[in-house]
Parts: sequence; structure tokens; C-alpha cells
Amino acid sequence: MRNINEWRWFWVLSTIMLVSCSGLLAQEERTVVYPKDTGAALENPGMGWGFHYYSNIPTNYGSRLQPSDTLDDFPGLTHIYLRIPWSYVEPEEGRFNWSVLDIPAQRWVEKGKQIAIRITCCESWMRYATPEWVEKAGARGHNFRPGKIVADGPYWEPDYEDSVFLEKLDNFLAAFAGRYDGSPEVAFIDIGSFGVWGEGHTFYSTKLPYSAETIRRHIDLHLKHFKKTLLAANDDFVSHGRGEACIEYACERGLTLRDDSILVQAKEKAYFHAGLAQMFWPKVPVVLECEHYGSSKRRGAWEDGRLYLQAVEDYHASYASIHWWPQEFLEENRDLIRRINLRLGYRLQLVQASWPSEIGLDSVLRFSSRWRNAGVAPCLSGGYPAVTLKDIKGGIVGVFVDKEFDVRSLPVAGPGEAEVVNQEMTFPLSQLLYSNFRPGIRKPDSYDVYISVGTRTGTPRIALPLPQGDGKRRYRLGTLKIVPNK
Repeated sequence: MRNINEWRWFWVLSTIMLVSCSGLLAQEERTVVYPKDTGAALENPGMGWGFHYYSNIPTNYGSRLQPSDTLDDFPGLTHIYLRIPWSYVEPEEGRFNWSVLDIPAQRWVEKGKQIAIRITCCESWMRYATPEWVEKAGARGHNFRPGKIVADGPYWEPDYEDSVFLEKLDNFLAAFAGRYDGSPEVAFIDIGSFGVWGEGHTFYSTKLPYSAETIRRHIDLHLKHFKKTLLAANDDFVSHGRGEACIEYACERGLTLRDDSILVQAKEKAYFHAGLAQMFWPKVPVVLECEHYGSSKRRGAWEDGRLYLQAVEDYHASYASIHWWPQEFLEENRDLIRRINLRLGYRLQLVQASWPSEIGLDSVLRFSSRWRNAGVAPCLSGGYPAVTLKDIKGGIVGVFVDKEFDVRSLPVAGPGEAEVVNQEMTFPLSQLLYSNFRPGIRKPDSYDVYISVGTRTGTPRIALPLPQGDGKRRYRLGTLKIVPNK
């Protein structure tokens, strides 16, 4: 057993070593940066603006665009929306005209963007949104003028519970899903098979009050075929006294919520179902569609559009719509669009970052950062911060990923109120930079430090509102000097 003097010397030496180490740590020079949000509109997965290329009537609103015009000047545009009657896609049973979707789609897919689709079964401007051959096959339905069943009505609405109609719809959905389900080109698919314009109500068709069971049947029919792609349930599924049960049913089965026609009416009647969105937005991206912009203006409902921004806040929306001639909408609403882009979906802000200004190759790199989500919705696709080191020629010499920190966990809050979360990662340079430093190298060298958010393997996926991007969603923060082993 050690005597008292041996223990005394042991503690003295330990104290000296601790003090020395503390002094070395305190003397470590670190680079600290405080990046500022550039205010840029971000085009990220699971969020952004969608342009109504087709808005039921095929000539609205993409018909004035040249084939080469993909609205590259519209900030934050991530997808186009193709809402069109079933009869355009399957004019004859089993004979499909997919080109009505694929031709416009490819113009934007070529630019790395997506599409969203709604196929409707009833319109108030054409007789057969559901193909005529479905009625001839024996499906029941009703002639109507908007809001009233009449024997000589110019339009036809199917009976949404009719067995023949459901059989033919089932067959169509099988083919539809066979082509688009799981495609990375598709952001979401609306359940548009019920109600006038596919909006989940019959107020402007027959006014027949179908039950919640009918809604669930249409949801199930889509889920039968769409196993991978996000499906959207319309907020008006609660109409005609059906209550929230069918919306809860949709939520339980992984669907998202879409609210059509924000600002059809003015002021306190601008929208009604923000409460429904609360069960969806923490799990799936909520979709908002504004009323046809020109129509809303004419009725005096639009005002300065501030209630559209408020709806984004209240619904925690990830998607918003361009529901008009796009250039007119852009020119008259630039500031509103800018403000919406600062909140729509998620917006990952790097508040602070620090790292050693100089480090030995045999040392451990400690990179500290602080993050917040300045958007209204979580980053539902998730992602992991990565530090990338590049040499003077732009070559990648090191990639360090924090696989324990998923940005999906960043909380959301009101404007300017989001919580800042600390993050720190440490990596031994000797392992990760082995292939770039051969034995015998003695010269220190500086490397550019980049930050990104993406996959666990370091591939960037999410645009950040930072300057000095490399075009691949990495952003330069500063430099790091590495001193090789002696």
C-alpha cells in the first residue's frame, strides 16, 4: 500500500498535468463564424411552390408558356401541379393518354423538379369528367346544373358509391399507380375521385350528401394501389356534416392534408380548417392552394395577400400554389412571395460554427455548430450535417458527417422564435484523411471548410440560406490549416 507521501506526490503531479492540459486547451485558437441568412428562396425536398399547369380546364394556366419556359424566375418553385379530368387520361377503356401528363412534366423534371397530380371525376364546365364509356358501362349518375340535379342538366356526376363506377375507377387507379407510384418525380397525388373539381364536396354539382363511409372507400381504393407516393386528402371531406372522422382516418393511414381555395372569401372567412392541419404537419407536408388569384382579387378577398401568409403560418404548410397566370401573379406579389418563402416549409439556419484554426494530422477535429429551423414545418425528409474539406483545386480531401444529429428534430415556432440547438462532432483526422496524406509530408497546408446537410454518407441534399455555395449545396465557411505528422 502507498504511504501518505506517495499519494501526496501523485495528486500534485496530477494537478500539474490537468493545469497544463487546461492551458493548452485554453490556448487553442478557434475560427468562429456567424453566418447570416441570405434571404434566398430555397428549393428543397418536400416543400415549395407548385404551379397549376392544368387547373381542371387544360388551358389554365400553362397554355401561354412556351415549351422552353419553365418559370425559372419564380423563386421557390419546386413542382408543377397537373389537375385534369379522368376522361383526358383514359378516353377509351384501357387506352391511356399518359402524354397529357408526361409532356409538360418532363419540362420541369429535366430541371430537377417534381410534379403533383389530381385526376377528377366531376367538373362544372364539361359533361364527362368521368369518361362517357363509364356511364355506358352501366354506372349510375346524375345530370346537373351547378348546385341542382336536373333531368336535362348539361353536366354529369357519377354516383360515388356505384359499383360499376368504383370497378372502373379501381382499374384506372391500378394503371395510374403502376406508372407513377414511388416515382421520385412525383411529390404527391391528390385523392380527386370524389366531388366536383375533385375537391371533396358536391356544393357546385348535385349537392348530394354522401357519407363518411364513401370518403373512406375512396381513400382505401387509392391506398390499395399507391403504396409509396404521398397521398393528399382534401379538407372538404368534412363537408355535408360528415365531421372530422374521415380526416382522422386519412391521417391515421399516412395521408397528408390539402386545403383548396384559401381566400375564396375575405377576412375571417379566408380559410376554415387550420385546426385539421395540426394532426398532419408534424408528420407529413401540408398543402395549401389559394383561390384563383384573379377571381379572389375581383371579389375583394385577396387584399394584399397577407392572409395567405397567415394561412401558411396557421397550417404549418410546406407547399403553396401559384393558381393563376404565373407572371402576373409574380409581378403583383413579389414581396408577399418573398415573405412566404422565408417561412414556407423548413428553413435550416446555421447560426454559428467554430473549429480549430490549426490542427495536427494526428489530432481530433472538433467542429461545433448551432442550428435552428426558421420555417413553419419540420424538415420531414431529415438530414445530417457534414463538414467537407477541399484543397486549393476544389478537390474533396475529407468528409465528416454527424450521423447522430438529424435536422428533422429541430423544433418549429413563430417568426423569429425558433429554438437554437447546439451540435458538436469530433473526428480523428488520421483515419479520415489517410488517403490524402502520405508518410514523409511535412508541409502544413490550408483547406477550405464547407458545411452541408444531406445523407449519412455526406451527399448534400438540402439547400441552406448561406453564401459561397459550390453549386452542389455545400457552403464555404472559412479555412483550416492541417499540420502533418512529424
